[in-house]
Amino acid sequence: MQETIVIARKWGNSIGVTLPINTVEKEGIKPNDKLVLCVRKIVPIQQLFGIAKFKKSGQQLKDELKKGWD
Repeated sequence: MQETIVIARKWGNSIGVTLPINTVEKEGIKPNDKLVLCVRKIVPIQQLFGIAKFKKSGQQLKDELKKGWD
């Protein structure tokens, strides 16, 4: 099994993906072969900022870390 990154594109009323030739050749994929796809969306790192919520402020966490250095 080979993991590869592809881009989903509009294809009529559906969304389609194309497989790179190196993946097709390595896996021996032929037209009309049945495939199992494991789908996982890649989330840009910029969208992750601000998701984590802490009970303490950033300053309080920083102050606690500094105390450990003394």
